[in-house]
Amino acid sequence: MASSVRHQKEATRLATWLGWFPPVRWLAQYQSSWLFSDIVAGITLAAYAIPVSLAYAGLAGLPPQVGVYGYLLGGLGYALLGSSRQLAIGPTSAISLMIAGTVGAMADGDAQRYAQIASLSAFTVAGLCLFAWLLRLSALVKLISDSILVGFKAGAGLTIAMTQLPSLLGVAGGGHNFFDRSWLLLGQLGQTQYVVLLVGVVAIGLLVLGERLLPGKPVALGVVTLAIIAAIILGLPSLGVPTTGKIPAGLPVLAGPALRLRDVEGIVPLAAGCVLLAYIESVSAARAFAAKHGYALDPRQELLGIGAANFAAAMGQGYPVAGGLSQSAVNDKAGARTSLALVFASMTLALCLLFLTGLLENLPKAVLAAVVLTAVYGLLDFPALFRMWRVSRLDFGAATIALLAVLLLGILQGILLAALASILLLLARVSQPNIAFLGRVPGTNHYSDLARHPENEPLTSAFAFRPEASLIYVNADSVREAVFRRLREADSPAIRLAVCDLSAAPYMDLAGSRMLRELQAELADRGILLRIIGARGSVRDLLRADGIEDKVGRLDRTLTLDGLLAANLQV
Repeated sequence: MASSVRHQKEATRLATWLGWFPPVRWLAQYQSSWLFSDIVAGITLAAYAIPVSLAYAGLAGLPPQVGVYGYLLGGLGYALLGSSRQLAIGPTSAISLMIAGTVGAMADGDAQRYAQIASLSAFTVAGLCLFAWLLRLSALVKLISDSILVGFKAGAGLTIAMTQLPSLLGVAGGGHNFFDRSWLLLGQLGQTQYVVLLVGVVAIGLLVLGERLLPGKPVALGVVTLAIIAAIILGLPSLGVPTTGKIPAGLPVLAGPALRLRDVEGIVPLAAGCVLLAYIESVSAARAFAAKHGYALDPRQELLGIGAANFAAAMGQGYPVAGGLSQSAVNDKAGARTSLALVFASMTLALCLLFLTGLLENLPKAVLAAVVLTAVYGLLDFPALFRMWRVSRLDFGAATIALLAVLLLGILQGILLAALASILLLLARVSQPNIAFLGRVPGTNHYSDLARHPENEPLTSAFAFRPEASLIYVNADSVREAVFRRLREADSPAIRLAVCDLSAAPYMDLAGSRMLRELQAELADRGILLRIIGARGSVRDLLRADGIEDKVGRLDRTLTLDGLLAANLQV
């Protein structure tokens, strides 16, 4: 018996450990027919990743090969611990811009230190992901509303576009935020290099046309290939068109961080911003593909997957990586059945780093700018902003705050301010809940909000109210004030009964219970009896534990407003 119990405990412990490695689950169901699909998807993803990773590395202010390292190693790390089967991991535009806007001040103009800090930030992201996984903090990201994200993404898209326009025009650019860059760019328009501009505009045209005619195909790789051929045949570098220059051949050297957290002031806030961005981007994309293919996504496990991806990227001197919708869509459309596609993508990228880097040195920077500009266009969801303006001015205001924060302060400060704005928006909504004062629906024994249905019959000698939110510390006083404001407006001497309908209050804390106790005492001083109906089980438990049942009578789920009115009053 004891031996059986011990074996059962060991089996449970083993199952728990194996549960942290999602590939164990899908490998048991892996079909041989999936292998070809995963290989094709991996090669296709690598073809997409090469131009995009080169462009994003430049956006981050790092050597172009560092972006490829992020895709190569980050994908391997995520494949080990991530729960999504289609999510593709690599550098993203928002994180790249965050690195560029933050690390420069930390590095004091030292290019080597710049790269070391960027790598340390990826290590720190991995550590924070593990910390968040241990404390089960994945739910906190839900505090950031969709409207805030729309504004943040629009601000990020505009800011990224403004960083790339100088490369498209062949001018120096500069500036610290969107408005600085815009002003400087306007002053430099007279210095536009028209050959560079022509190359960039042709690249944008081909990218846009290719995406429409060949959706899901590695169009960017084809454009980059054509640009390299054109640069060699037409001698574009001799015409003043800047190119990426020599890219070192070979695989990344694996090594730990050259710096420690104490060596770099501000690295933890930077990493925290990257975690927030990486998790939001990754989980939103991963959920879409999990729903499409009918398997369960584990949001908490995604913290481990993203952490493993960033640890692997940092080991190769990479910078923070994340999942993204565009690269994941390429992976999915190419037929990826499992995260084994990421392994094949990494193998393809490794071969490219070993044998093909010599071809990339002739790639015009204007083409990379075109790749970034077309990639970030999807961040600008202006129809969603217009819809918010029509439907909810509060949401529109929150989105505008996030947008302006990014444009004025930068990506890092923008995402942190956006998170704060989300929490404040949530508190603002919760602190002022709608209080429905009920009237009888004519000809029935049902009751609904008098303000929404003026044709309802008002109650006589009584009033009933329904707080349409949880009763908690931030809104308890608002509910109490609304009740007494209603009393002042009504013929209060004639009122003998007040009924609180808690059917729309799923949760209550002690502050809410205390407010009801105080409300009962104040109403009793006026000769008004307070009764409570519709409370859910957990709410009734809390109210009983707080002793309120002794004051307001039995809390019974079968009590109804109509029954109370019939028993106590003549309506």
